[in-house]
Amino acid sequence: MTGALPDGLGAIAHTVSDAVVRPPESTQQALGYPSLFLLVVLGSLVPVVPTGALVSGAAVVALHQSMPVLALLAVFGVASLAAFLGDLGLYWLGRRGIGSRNGSRWLSALRERAAPERLAQADARLRTHGVTVLVVSRLIPAGRIPVMLACLLARMRMREFARGDVLACLAWAAAYQLVGVAGGALFPRPWEGIAAAVALTLLLSAAPAAWRRFRGGRTSE
Repeated sequence: MTGALPDGLGAIAHTVSDAVVRPPESTQQALGYPSLFLLVVLGSLVPVVPTGALVSGAAVVALHQSMPVLALLAVFGVASLAAFLGDLGLYWLGRRGIGSRNGSRWLSALRERAAPERLAQADARLRTHGVTVLVVSRLIPAGRIPVMLACLLARMRMREFARGDVLACLAWAAAYQLVGVAGGALFPRPWEGIAAAVALTLLLSAAPAAWRRFRGGRTSE
C-alpha cells in the first residue's frame, strides 16, 4: 500500500502536467483556429504580428495531431482566408484614401511602409506583369505593401486586385506551412518544431533588409 501511493500520485501528476503542457486536441482546435484567423487578419492590416511565423507554428501543431492531414488542411484554409480578407480590408481602406481629397491615415501608413525605391520597382513590375505580380509579392518578405500601394496608385479595381490576391494568399499560406512542416518533422516534440519554424521564418523575413543594409554599407565605402 505504501508503495502504491507514490506511483498513483506520480501518474496523476504526469497526467495533469501533460494536460497543461499539451491540452486536448478539441481545446487546441477550439482556441487555435479562431486565434490564428484573427491574428492573421490583424497582421495583414497592421504589421504588429509576424503572420508567417504564426502559420508555420500552427502547421507544427497540426503535424502532431491524430489526423495531421485534416489539421494541416484546416490551417491552410484558415490562414489563406484570413490573409485574403485582411488584404481586401487594407486595400479597401487605401482606396478610400485615394478617392479622398485629403487622403487617409491608412494610405499615409502604406506610404510610410513602402520605401521609394521599392515602390518604383513594384510599379515597374505591375506595368509589365499585371496582377500576377501580386502572387510573388506575398512570397517576398516586405514585398506585399509596395505592390499593394502601386496597385492603389494605379487605381486598380477591387475586383481585379482580389483576383490576383487570392492566388497570392494561397501561395503564401502553402509556403509558410511547408516551413512549419519541415520544422515539425525534424524534431519529436512540438515546441521544438515550433521554435525551429518560427526562428527560420523570422530569419527569412529579416534576410532581405539585412542584405540591403549590407549592400548600402558596401557602396558607401
